Amino acid sequence: MARNDGQRNVREAILRLVAERGSAQSGGIAQSLGLTRQALHRHLRRLVDAGDLVAEGAGRGASYRCPSRFRLPLAGLAEDRVWSDIGSAALRRVAPSRSAAAESAFHYAFTELLNNAIDHSGGRWVDVTFEKAGDRVAFEIADDGVGIFARVRRGLRLPSELAALQELSKGKVTTQPKRHTGEGIFFCSKVADLFEVESGALRWIVDNVAADTAVGEVAPPRKGTRVRFELSPRSRRKLETIFAEYTEDLEFAKTRTYVKLFAIGTTFVSRSEARRLLHGLDRFREVILDFGGVELVGQGFADEVFRVWAGAHPAVRLVHVRASKPVAFMLERSRRAGAGSPQAPARRRPKRR
Repeated sequence: MARNDGQRNVREAILRLVAERGSAQSGGIAQSLGLTRQALHRHLRRLVDAGDLVAEGAGRGASYRCPSRFRLPLAGLAEDRVWSDIGSAALRRVAPSRSAAAESAFHYAFTELLNNAIDHSGGRWVDVTFEKAGDRVAFEIADDGVGIFARVRRGLRLPSELAALQELSKGKVTTQPKRHTGEGIFFCSKVADLFEVESGALRWIVDNVAADTAVGEVAPPRKGTRVRFELSPRSRRKLETIFAEYTEDLEFAKTRTYVKLFAIGTTFVSRSEARRLLHGLDRFREVILDFGGVELVGQGFADEVFRVWAGAHPAVRLVHVRASKPVAFMLERSRRAGAGSPQAPARRRPKRR
């Protein structure tokens, strides 16, 4: 067992060294790690056979690099170095032609999501993949840790992993408030054309092209967390434009919440559903409630949102978008019942492209 652990540690050291350098020859690796060429060759051969390294050239002049799909040990990993040494090169291979806006978005999302795995997962490994996805480019980051929904559930003492997913979708949710703001997942989900988080038995999907979101089941449950980020390499939308939509005076002060994420089905009737939807939203100055896909709201739900909660939080601008005529009627009826409230419905926003 000790011998296997020793071999595993050597291979981890090789992967880390190649990741830091981007590409390395066997002689340099052997010298840095204090290995004989014969011993190093055995490890390199196994790493190449497993797909963890790509060999280029032959003999003593061969060099080794991480492929578009690679595995890295999380211990001691730095997300900025992984991007500069591996990620940016992998992006160039799958998207040789890309806009400056897309390059910035991939850089931002990759480093944010890899940092989450490093700081929060408690795992040993992280697998990273870059690939073409139709007319988009995608990367995935998958760790073998405790799982993002399980971690948030325990850290915030929530009743279920679904409740943890719902809280994450609002923004400003973190289990390490001294080190993190809780903004990373939220903004990554807004930057992407398609964004997925899969952990345990749940999959959260955000489709910004279709302006929709969904929760699905994963069978069998996934150990750890997998995040997927897809974006057109021709994207022209700048990061600062996205940040500006949700900030005031340089503060993350606005959020947009998809109402249908908070119930099974498309009807909302009870006050308890409203309270679950609104939990924690008083940390923002403006809350946009997106009613897309919601077919019916009851009087109790609407009253709890637009009279009771709005009256108790007058400093928060509570607005609604994409409500059908029947839903909008019920919402405005409850808003008028809370006479004197400064709340107002939001103007229709143009569909993202």
